[in-house]
Amino acid sequence: MSDIQKLREQRANIWEQMKALQNLAEAADRDFTGEEKASYEKMEADLDALGNRVERADRNEKLEASLSRVDRTGIIAPEGDEASEDDERYTDAFNAFVRRGMNRISADQRMLMESRFSLDKDIQNAAAVGTGAAGGYTIPPAFRAIMVETMKAYGVMLSEAELITTDTGANLPWPTNDDTGNIGAWIGENTQAPEQDLNFNTNSLDAFMATSKIVRVSVQFLNDSPNADAFVARKLGERIGRLLSRDFTVGTGTAQPDGIMTSAGVAVTGAGSLATTGGITYDNLVDLQEALDPAYGDHPNCKWMMHQSVRKAVRKLKDAQGRPIWEPSVQVGSPDTLLGRAVRVNNDMAAMAQNSLSLGYGNIAGAYVARSVNGSASLLRLTERYADYLQVGFLAFERWDGTLQDPNAFKAFKSTATA
Repeated sequence: MSDIQKLREQRANIWEQMKALQNLAEAADRDFTGEEKASYEKMEADLDALGNRVERADRNEKLEASLSRVDRTGIIAPEGDEASEDDERYTDAFNAFVRRGMNRISADQRMLMESRFSLDKDIQNAAAVGTGAAGGYTIPPAFRAIMVETMKAYGVMLSEAELITTDTGANLPWPTNDDTGNIGAWIGENTQAPEQDLNFNTNSLDAFMATSKIVRVSVQFLNDSPNADAFVARKLGERIGRLLSRDFTVGTGTAQPDGIMTSAGVAVTGAGSLATTGGITYDNLVDLQEALDPAYGDHPNCKWMMHQSVRKAVRKLKDAQGRPIWEPSVQVGSPDTLLGRAVRVNNDMAAMAQNSLSLGYGNIAGAYVARSVNGSASLLRLTERYADYLQVGFLAFERWDGTLQDPNAFKAFKSTATA
């Protein structure tokens, strides 16, 4: 039995004990005793800790599987294409540059690196778009493949949203459409077909510059570790992935992406108070699911996205037959479920509080699109700045944006206004 499966079974066992304790108190029509409350809270903490370990193990397993397919000595060609000899040579030069710096690689490798040091592609083409240019060495696909896999693992929205790539960073008008209110029509023989225009609106996809900030690595590690290049790629990917997931979730749209929770329509608002209802009820969840038109709500990709504080609250909810509606997963690769749908915990969402947007439901990929600019991923190696620490700084940057593309595919729950 795998370690992940053991963790899942331990988690399921704790959950059964929590349900039994709750059922015991409810059967006696009373609240927890002091001892029971302490026991329940300890089990809940253990459940969360095991859940975090399961999530981390799943993430590492997926990363390991993904990275095992990355040839770190050469470029990863697009499917169906072969990597060119120049690209392979550049990847070798880039990895040597990461480890040793520009002054300790061969003259040929320096020439290759210099050939791919550039300002933002749009600036080079004299098509400035006002989104900020930066210079650096173009990151080869093999190195970026590690970054992207890590970004997805550490960023919930990057693994859920629709991802598109464009060749330039020019402003891209992106249509949003709501056609659910329009239907076809019956017509008689020799009768002209009626017209019904599509209801299009337009959002904008820009290309804002995202940076990892500076990552410092010791010279000894770069010299001694056989996987130094992959380590740097993962650390850069983690930081950019967290940034993108945060702003794809709650971004303001000003010099950063529009967040899905910022832009999504509020379909259900909690009643009562946080003190009396815990912020959410079983009826609220049903109403949120039913707020989606069946054309959207029946999509197999529909799922819940919630802050961890919401997960804690919904674990205590039961259906009309007294059965807990939360179902923790006991199988590797299967997510926890709520009312039959998968759950993604996203702590970039607001924690449960008055008037918070801490819960959403729908087809995230159908609702939200993220855009990256092909070839905009670049890297700077800062050798002199941290030389007295015997460290080297690395700075990655890449151009991204995201926006809501279908407001009917995903809806938000707003918690009560009263404490």
